[in-house]
Order: sequence, then C-alpha cells, then structure tokens
Amino acid sequence: MITIETFVQVLDLGGTFVFAISGAVAAVNRRLDIFGTLVLSFVTGNFGGITRDVLIGAVPPAALIDGRYLLVSVLAGLITFFWYTGVDRLRNPVLLFDAVGLSFFAVIGAHKAIEFGLSPAMSALLGMLTGIGGGMTRDVLLAEIPQVLRSDIYAVAAFAGASIVVSGNRIGVSYGVSALGGAALCFGLRFMAIRHGWRLPIAHLSARGRAAASEDESGP
Repeated sequence: MITIETFVQVLDLGGTFVFAISGAVAAVNRRLDIFGTLVLSFVTGNFGGITRDVLIGAVPPAALIDGRYLLVSVLAGLITFFWYTGVDRLRNPVLLFDAVGLSFFAVIGAHKAIEFGLSPAMSALLGMLTGIGGGMTRDVLLAEIPQVLRSDIYAVAAFAGASIVVSGNRIGVSYGVSALGGAALCFGLRFMAIRHGWRLPIAHLSARGRAAASEDESGP
C-alpha cells in the first residue's frame, strides 16, 4: 500500500525531472555550456518548490536537503545536453511532460501549503507558484519576459488544479482523490491550450500606442 508521503514524493520528483528537461532544452537552445545547462536544469526543476518552502517556513527547502532532487535535475540536464537531437525530436511529448509536471507541482504545492496552515486562497496561490516558479526563474535568467506573463494560460491551469485540492480538503475529500482531480484538470487545460492555441486576452493598442510602447521599451 502506497502511503500519502510516498505518493507525494513520487509526484514531486517526477515533476522535477520533466521541468528540469524543459530548462535544459531552453539552455541548449540559447547555446549555454554544460555548466549553464545543468544550472538552468536545476533552477527550472526546483525553484518553484524552493520558493514555496521559504514562504511557508519549511526551511531548509526539501530540494536543498534531499540529494534526490539534485540527482534528478542533473540527470535530466545531462540527458538533454548529450542527446539533444533525440529530445528535440520529442518536442511535442516534452510539452506534454511539462504539462504533467505542472499538474504534479500545482497539487503538491497546494497540499503542502494546507499542511502548514495557510488559508484556502493562499494555499491555491502557493500551488500555482510551485508550478510556475521554476519556469519564471528560467526565463529571467535567460533575459526573457516570463512565458506565464505573455498571455499563456499556464498559471491559470496551475491555479485551477490547486483550487481542486483546496476545495477537496475543505469538504473532506481524501488527498489522493482531490490530487488526481486537480492534476487532471490542470493537465486538461494545458493540453487543450497546446493543441488549440488557447491564450489569455491581451490589450489591443492603437498604432500610436504601439509606437509609444516601443519608445518606452527602447529607453532614452
């Protein structure tokens, strides 16, 4: 019989691995060396969870005291660095794995926040942060506007999945059931976004507004 602790650990390590691969792919695409690839792999796979743990007071963060997180991240980085061609051929499967990782992290983050006594709203937000934190840090290190801020429904999917876990806890549903439901909803939203190009609305500027925005970005 698998305990809740074992179930959570498996989900956490699985999410770390698939997110670490996405970070390593981004590093190779930007022509980083092997050290840079491994750094970005670790950051993408773990910084969402590290940020969550620091915010709720679960210190030192699990990713810094359990060597399995480092091992999984390094393994994902090495696989991507040395067999990038094979990984790149699996671009669509990697996107799906990324959606799976997002689902895992969202439900785990919400569950851990609940265990530390946070309110339902804050637990759902922490679940979302766990899912998107690593990717946001990756994009910042690559000097890019984080993908989740560019009309993507990534964060929305994570928040929806985390909300299911929070709602299940409020009405007395077991964590296993609510986690599966939340993960399924998060994955479903992300999958449909990938397949059908779902995006959040953005502001439509006039030609004068676009010119002014371009001037602001270019600076004095």
